[in-house]
Amino acid sequence: MTTALLSTADELHARVRRGRRAVVMTMGALHEGHATLIRTAREIAGPDGEVVVTVFVNPLQFGAGEDLDRYPRTLEADLKIAEQAGADAVFAPSADEVYPGGQPQVRVTAGPMGTLLEGASRPGHFDGVLTVVAKLLHLTRPDVALFGQKDAQQLAVIRRMVRDLNFGIEIVGVATVRETDGLALSSRNRYLSADERRTALALSRALFAGRDRHAAQEALRARAREVPSTRARAEALSAIGESRAAADAHAVAKAVPNAAAAVRAAARTVLDEAVHYDPPLALDYLVLVDPSDFTEIDDDFTGEAVLAVAARVGTTRLIDNIPLTFAATGAAS
Repeated sequence: MTTALLSTADELHARVRRGRRAVVMTMGALHEGHATLIRTAREIAGPDGEVVVTVFVNPLQFGAGEDLDRYPRTLEADLKIAEQAGADAVFAPSADEVYPGGQPQVRVTAGPMGTLLEGASRPGHFDGVLTVVAKLLHLTRPDVALFGQKDAQQLAVIRRMVRDLNFGIEIVGVATVRETDGLALSSRNRYLSADERRTALALSRALFAGRDRHAAQEALRARAREVPSTRARAEALSAIGESRAAADAHAVAKAVPNAAAAVRAAARTVLDEAVHYDPPLALDYLVLVDPSDFTEIDDDFTGEAVLAVAARVGTTRLIDNIPLTFAATGAAS
């Protein structure tokens, strides 16, 4: 297939639409993570639908001293990647096309969630993200839009905007794509030297350590829930020599109820070591949050959660996260 390169909304609107339109929004410098988004969009749109990839480096989401000027612009290479992944069109508008008359006076604000974590580190960032996403949703008129889960807080505020402002568009999150060593794919990885990259691996190792601790705890809790609590059933277990295992499962599950704290501690151990690497890792935050509002979860929390980290290695700021699910505690009866 041949992917069309479009620069104006009029060109995009002139295309005959058949089936669903799926949009993948990017700032260019496409990599395998973006290609995965595009391939997923192709599956969702189906053979009769249309996949549109937007390429626009949005000035509103860069703060003072951030890397707007050095952000890579690789449109020719991006077009090839988009085509190979199954995109029908790449919409690469100019700043004047997206913001006619200059930066907009009316903008979308992210609310309380936009002031936390990434919002605290980069004031105004999510207002800029939501404003351009709203603009591009209006310009591209999709049925569904796909975003990577690596930017978990961004995905959360976009979902909130679409819900609160009744956009009537389906938002799909796509799992983070990683390199073979575990590093989450990012356009900013190209800024890392070989030594900095080795340090940067502490982010994913910390998340995996937290995930492994969580898996061990959930397995123990599941075992505790399976253990009968009635006397007759306990005696039956004892008869086959499993009373000690049952007691151990209950004891540990009840004695160490702080599941969230243990996950944080396991991840923190890895990051504390990375502070002493050469070059060192400068931690911004490590949090375990509710993805609906990005506030820290309590130790009795049940449901979906996100373990997220942000840090600097040299002059490059990196983020990463993994989803976790906390089951209810308690033994079977």
